[in-house]
Amino acid sequence: MKKKELQGVKEIARRANVAIATVDRVIHNRTGVSAKTREKINKIIAELNYQPNLLARQLASGKIISIAVLIPSVTEETDFWEAPLQGIQQAEAEIRSYGININLFFFELNNPNSFITQANKILDSTVDGIVLAPSFVDEAQEFTTTCQQKGIPFVFIDADIPGQESLSYIGPPLFQSGYLAGKLSTYKLREASKLLVVNIATSLDSFTYKQIEEGFRTYFTDHKLKYPILRADIQQTDFASIAHYLQELFDANTDIDAVFVSNSRVFSVARFLNSRQSFQKPLLIGYDFVNENIRYLANGTIDFLICHQPKDQGYRSIMALYQHLVLLAPIAKEYYMPIDIVTQENQAFYRN
Repeated sequence: MKKKELQGVKEIARRANVAIATVDRVIHNRTGVSAKTREKINKIIAELNYQPNLLARQLASGKIISIAVLIPSVTEETDFWEAPLQGIQQAEAEIRSYGININLFFFELNNPNSFITQANKILDSTVDGIVLAPSFVDEAQEFTTTCQQKGIPFVFIDADIPGQESLSYIGPPLFQSGYLAGKLSTYKLREASKLLVVNIATSLDSFTYKQIEEGFRTYFTDHKLKYPILRADIQQTDFASIAHYLQELFDANTDIDAVFVSNSRVFSVARFLNSRQSFQKPLLIGYDFVNENIRYLANGTIDFLICHQPKDQGYRSIMALYQHLVLLAPIAKEYYMPIDIVTQENQAFYRN
């Protein structure tokens, strides 16, 4: 400890009538201190506004803190995860000099086994904290349960699994996001309109999709709007399968006037709508400012994109673990990102 810092610890110990070592245990959140004594010391720390020089101590120790990141790889099908990766790399550049090492592990969005393989690689290594996207619910639950047993803190990014005791969830407010989509979808409705919610993903047993759709439907319930809301769950994510499913659905329901796609694959629906001849295009709403979506937003096929600043999600997820592991600072259990609405008119000025 530096002399000034040691003096601060001595004063806390004097006021609490405990040993310096006891104060040190409380500052570093170690065991071996009774709840009553811990509360007394923390109260004195707050009164003195004492802030230990933890960064200097981390550098002096020479200890390397290892953070693992488990997210989907960027593919031709969707480049959504390029933005969170950029945020992660930005955070890494800022904190690398403080002894933080970040290791990237990528899995395939259409292959839960690839998630398991990468998760096992992480568990076989020495890791102090984890950032992960829980795209496959069962597999992510098993992985994070093991992390809890090993005492490894983890942060969920972009999607959440309630009850898994994550250090933090950093991502969109799912229900409110769906609720907003419900409001946007009313702009083009007629008296006899139908609406369509489209979920396109290999794994649809997700808290994310359920919360988004619940928010969407709740908007209509709250406003006493009794339009029929159809639902399409498409687990074959190639365009041919999507187009075949949608063709049958639209042939049987010619009065669909609004379509809401619950993830970034809205471009596949836009491509399908563009392929139909002599067809009144429905209002189309989806998620995320990815390259294919931008193209269909620019030509008017997509009317609204709802975005949640994915680059900042990646940045904040790393910084949350850094603050927890190095600065010993409290972390918000949920950090909700803003809900942005991007249209053809403002898309040229939007940044993820």
